[in-house]
Amino acid sequence: MSSNNEILDTYLFENNSLLEQLESIVLDAEGSSAFSEDNINEIFRIMHTIKGSSAMMEFDSLAAIAHRIEDMFYLIREGSMAVVSEPNRPALFEIMFQSIDYFRKEMGKIEAGQPLDKNIDQFLQNINSLIAKIKGEEPAAAPAADNAASASACGYVGDPDFPYGLVVFYDEGCGMENLRAFMLLTSIRDFCGESDVRFLPEGIENDPSTADAVIDHGFFLMFKNKEDREKAIPVIRSAGSVKSYEPQDCKLPAKEEVEIPVVVEETVAAAPVAAASAAPAAAASAANAQANTTASAAHQKESLISVHQSKLDQLSALVGEIVITEAMVTGSPDLKGLTHLDNFAKSARQLRKLTDELQDVSMSLRMVPIATCFQKMNRIVRDMSKKLGKRAKLTIIGDETEVDKTIVDNIGDPIMHMIRNSMDHGIEVNEEDRIAAGKNPVGEIILSAQDTGSEVIITIKDDGRGINDDAVLKKAIRNGIAYPDIEYSHKEILNFLLMPGFSTSENVTEFSGRGVGMDVVKRSVEELGGSVTITSEQGKGMTTTMKIPLTMAIMDGMEVSVGETIFTIPLQNIRQNFKVSNSDILHDTVNGEIIKVMNNYYPVVRAKSIYSLPGGVDDVEDGILMWLDAGDTSYCLLVDELIGEQQIVVKPLPAYVKNFDIKRHGIMGCSILGDGSISVILDVENLASAVFAK
Repeated sequence: MSSNNEILDTYLFENNSLLEQLESIVLDAEGSSAFSEDNINEIFRIMHTIKGSSAMMEFDSLAAIAHRIEDMFYLIREGSMAVVSEPNRPALFEIMFQSIDYFRKEMGKIEAGQPLDKNIDQFLQNINSLIAKIKGEEPAAAPAADNAASASACGYVGDPDFPYGLVVFYDEGCGMENLRAFMLLTSIRDFCGESDVRFLPEGIENDPSTADAVIDHGFFLMFKNKEDREKAIPVIRSAGSVKSYEPQDCKLPAKEEVEIPVVVEETVAAAPVAAASAAPAAAASAANAQANTTASAAHQKESLISVHQSKLDQLSALVGEIVITEAMVTGSPDLKGLTHLDNFAKSARQLRKLTDELQDVSMSLRMVPIATCFQKMNRIVRDMSKKLGKRAKLTIIGDETEVDKTIVDNIGDPIMHMIRNSMDHGIEVNEEDRIAAGKNPVGEIILSAQDTGSEVIITIKDDGRGINDDAVLKKAIRNGIAYPDIEYSHKEILNFLLMPGFSTSENVTEFSGRGVGMDVVKRSVEELGGSVTITSEQGKGMTTTMKIPLTMAIMDGMEVSVGETIFTIPLQNIRQNFKVSNSDILHDTVNGEIIKVMNNYYPVVRAKSIYSLPGGVDDVEDGILMWLDAGDTSYCLLVDELIGEQQIVVKPLPAYVKNFDIKRHGIMGCSILGDGSISVILDVENLASAVFAK
């Protein structure tokens, strides 16, 4: 079972990667309304690989679709893009996008352990119809099963040029016998050529009714020479769900007596997945080898190895424990007061150096380019442009930025939501309005990523109509989250968009109006330890900024004390630390404390008061103020003293503690200190929200 699971994981990983590559090729080619020669060869290779691996795994419906697309691109490859007339090119691109969506949907079912959709007749018919148009023919009607099954079970009348026959029988009730026969035929043709083998019944690739003929009379294969028939037998033996096969010579229409061949039956058990891979996998490997040989002429070979993410998670956890143990050893209280520790201190410094390097390496293994997420957004813009009747383009900047794999997996939905929001609400439908406003008639959405060292800043900016403050405020008042007698600032009005269930759409459409607002984006980003801000200028567009840590496992922090409690504050949120006197503190009308820093006034927050701690300083002159930045909010936090900077391993809090919704009170997790005690990690943004909401 474990071996089969590993094979399935490899199948899903490789084919999903191929689909991402395929979608990128089709998106780029659609802009010029043509596939280049390299594109055509690459698509042919991708479909050949998907066909072979799907047949190996006995996903016959996927293999059948892939094979027909492979056939279509074989025609295009032989005659270049010129064989596809201009009127047929939009249909070609649409078929390719539908195919990508189909494969992705079915891959998702495989991953979830759900049955595949076997009703592919209409899809196959659409592909066959396009193939017929490319050939300049009218789509032919599928042959009737009765005509196909006219051969006798004890022998068949055939072409004397194809005298060497085989009849294959499948396991009772295996299902989709016509497609199984079609995939068997495909595997055999990989080595003996299409012109050297014929078959009955005809139409097995697109006529489901031929399955009955295969069940009743078997699947007939006719070969031009005996050597090809001998080569086909091992392929049949390794094919799935094959019950038996019978070599049969063709009964020629002769005047003399014809000897009826002796029927030799050999029962063949359905081969396991590993064995079934022999012929299709060999064919796929040959195609890959040829492609790799061509590519190696232009690119230097790079050694890569695929590692399951769970193993990387285990490695990160292990490295984290090593870091904690190293800190416990070097910071042990048993060492205090001892003399002659020079050698120990030297060894401890070397250990710290090696531990830091080990941390960096383990983190780098989890880092992947965000391009895998960004490139998918091209499809969103393309599809919505067609459905909404808007012309728009997506500009991607900084997609080479690397972040933790977990973050890449989870940031896709928030980015997709904002791209859809820009297309639906931002970009204008009327191009004349854009031209009158001095804009390009084609709308633009800019998706960018920037690595600041400790976090990645992702921005989604459009040049559309921007946010209408009046419309947002009126909807907020109707929803009961704003009051008509209060004057709200532009920034406060924008914050309404981030509230649960808020939507400015009056009508429910495919893309909006269901109350699934930007609060989903905010919540998803916050779960990754990040923050979301919105800026907008009416008539100029809107910008959404997401700040997300590069990794969620390890962070640089400043350890501080408040009484007997130790807190850790992420360094990325700290702007400045300083001592003040009582005269520097000002009091506003509601007895709040504020302080002037660099010509701006910021509120003073006392950590002791927030968490009702028994110890800690009360006089600001006895403590230290930390100027913290939390998204759009800045404030100064009063603590007792600074302990020092430390690279910490973020540990999640127990589930029963999370039930108290402590994240909303500014606590994101904890870390184990060198002496074995616990340090609470503060969430600077949520801490500000909790304080100022009171």
